[in-house]
Amino acid sequence: MAGGMNLFRFFMLQIIVLSLFTLHAEGQGLKVGFYKKSCPQAEVIVSKVISDVMAVAPSLSGPLLRMHFHDCFIRGCDGSVLLDSPTNQSEKFSPPNLSLRGFNIIDRVKVALEKACPDVVSCADIVALVARDVTVATKGPFWEVETGRRDGNVSLFIDPITPVTGLPSFTSNISVLKQSWALRGLSTKDLVVLSGGHTIGISHCSSFDSRLYNFTGKGDTDPTMDPNYIARLKLKCKPNDQTTFAELDPGSFKTFDDSYFKLVTKRRGLLQSDAALLDDPETRAYMIQATSRGSTFFKDFGVSMVNMGRIGVLTGSQGEVRKVCTKSN
Repeated sequence: MAGGMNLFRFFMLQIIVLSLFTLHAEGQGLKVGFYKKSCPQAEVIVSKVISDVMAVAPSLSGPLLRMHFHDCFIRGCDGSVLLDSPTNQSEKFSPPNLSLRGFNIIDRVKVALEKACPDVVSCADIVALVARDVTVATKGPFWEVETGRRDGNVSLFIDPITPVTGLPSFTSNISVLKQSWALRGLSTKDLVVLSGGHTIGISHCSSFDSRLYNFTGKGDTDPTMDPNYIARLKLKCKPNDQTTFAELDPGSFKTFDDSYFKLVTKRRGLLQSDAALLDDPETRAYMIQATSRGSTFFKDFGVSMVNMGRIGVLTGSQGEVRKVCTKSN
């Protein structure tokens, strides 16, 4: 009988643990206006700093939007991508994160918030709010950002490059991309919608030059890419070029719009992971809808950003609120 009771308790404990994990994974504890009483001017302060930054450095919009994605996909949206390491062993030094820029802007926002409300607003929430504000600054959609995240204190170099659970590569095929999003509770629609964030920003030639010069190791080009576009890119990117940038959305890379989807459907997506969106009926159909009259892309982008912002969050008494975003308290 005692053994049966112990077994029953074990199963009940498992159920409780699983239910707690589910709540944790779905952003339990987040809400719009979390700082309404504790720091009523928080979102205004963030918006003001970003407005000032965008006036002089609009090219930071893409990297600052991408920072939220890089943060949330590793250990959840906990600000772990911001942490420094004396031996360069934190996430920000991992290869997929070396192209991130704008950490100093997050620090600038934090200083302004600490001045107004010391020890209140988390760095993880700053990253989420900044992602929204740079989108708005580039003529993109506004959405209400859920806040209440706490900051994590673990950040490991290996996590972003770990197979399956790490950051999806710019060479990923559609199966890998869908798996990566699903692992984090995101849908295929979230995948294609959030890929639309590539409407702003740039990429190193080294991220796609194999598509231009050596796609299968035989000195060939990627047959899925528009040959005229390849010819144009070759004028900008020479073989093994490690320094030159190309616009992800040529002609409007500083404006948040639907032209990224137009380019991808014309086989002019810059990265393999962009082109991969043509290989799935759902993602392909969405891209066509997103560029037609009655497009829901702007509304959908806000919804998917909220979904992403709920991944693995720390709330309540979990984690901490860092005084400085680059180091744990």
